[in-house]
Amino acid sequence: MKLKEKYFIDVHKGVTGLYILLLMQAYGTWGNVTSWTYLALHGTYGILWVLKSRIFPDKTWEKNTSVWYGLYMWFGLTLYWASAWIINSGFFIGCAPVQAPPWLIGLCTSLFGVGVFLHFSADMYKHTLLEARPGELITGGMVSNCRNINYFGELLIYVSFALLAMHWLPLVFLSLMMIIVWFPNMIRKDRSLARYSEFSDYRRKSKLFIPFIY
Repeated sequence: MKLKEKYFIDVHKGVTGLYILLLMQAYGTWGNVTSWTYLALHGTYGILWVLKSRIFPDKTWEKNTSVWYGLYMWFGLTLYWASAWIINSGFFIGCAPVQAPPWLIGLCTSLFGVGVFLHFSADMYKHTLLEARPGELITGGMVSNCRNINYFGELLIYVSFALLAMHWLPLVFLSLMMIIVWFPNMIRKDRSLARYSEFSDYRRKSKLFIPFIY
């Protein structure tokens, strides 16, 4: 049986808010501001992802896959839920829920906001232009200085989640996802775009992942 990869991803993203609510119920953290903040950020991101997938889908996840590989993807995505468990269980700080200081909550909220803007606006920009001008290399606007600005936005989003947990483990899981999934996707994309004659000039003028830096 074959299903599109996006079905597994979308369902996982869509139930993130429910998973966090279940953790809050299990650990009795209804009065913890950090738990509610995390729910607002990660839960909202999950809903936005599902909406994005329906309105301007990413062709990367349109490929058919087996149920077993889909479940493997589900397991990998579950690593992103580590922050929610750490915050609500307080496993690493004597089983008391994590209570992030106000300045950190503000910082994470700002990182999340900027990340959502870059991630979703870049995806919508590319989707719209590819529909209007199919077969053309997109080198301007949102992607003029960074070929994968959407991934940079996603990095800011997941860093905001990880920082709220106030523990290094979510950052390790994020690094693994970047090494195993993100960077290989970026490299494959560059190889695919190399078929355009103007790509070499575009590659010289832009960065792979982090604007103006890398």
